[in-house]
Amino acid sequence: MTRYFGALTILLMIGMVITRVWLMKSKGIEAMKFGKIDKTDFLIPPFAFFYFYNVFAAAFNFPAVSTQEFFHSETIRWIGVFFCLAGLSILLWSLISFGQSFRIGIDKDQPDKLITTGIFAFSRNPIYVAFAFILLGQFLIFSNWILLIYLVAAVWLFHRQVLREEDYLKTHYGTEYPEYCNQVKRYL
Repeated sequence: MTRYFGALTILLMIGMVITRVWLMKSKGIEAMKFGKIDKTDFLIPPFAFFYFYNVFAAAFNFPAVSTQEFFHSETIRWIGVFFCLAGLSILLWSLISFGQSFRIGIDKDQPDKLITTGIFAFSRNPIYVAFAFILLGQFLIFSNWILLIYLVAAVWLFHRQVLREEDYLKTHYGTEYPEYCNQVKRYL
C-alpha cells in the first residue's frame, strides 16, 4: 500500500503543476519559463525520468537498477507517506497562494508582483520545501540508495535555484524583497 502511494505521489505532484500551467495558459499567461535563462536546466529532465522510473519500478516490481533497501520497516514507510502527504499539501497551498504569479523558472519578460501572503508568509520557497518533503518521503518508503543520492542532489539543486531566484528578486523588487526576507525564512 505505501509503495503504491509513493508512485501515486509523483502523478499527483506532476498533475498539480501541469494543471496550474494549463490554467494559466488558458488565461494568456505563459508560466513555463524553464530553461530560458540557463540552458543547463535541460540536463534535469533525463535525471527526473530516471528517478520516476526507479520509484515506479520499486512500487510495481518492474526491472530495477537496485532492489537493495536500507531498512525494512512498515512504520518508516508510513512516516514516508506522511512526508509525501505533507509535501503534496504544501505544494497545493503554494500553487494556490501564488495566484497569477506562478512560474516555472525565472520570468524576466512578464514578472508579476511579489507574493508574501498565504503560505509565503511562512516560507519564501514553499514549493522547494514541498519537493524536498516528497523526496524524503519517497526515500523513506523505498529506502533505496539511488533515491538517497537523488534526495541529496535535489536539495543541493533546489538551494542553487533558490539563490539564483533570490539574486533576480533582489534586483527586480528593490527594497521590498530584503524587507520580506527579514520577516520570513528562506525555507522553514
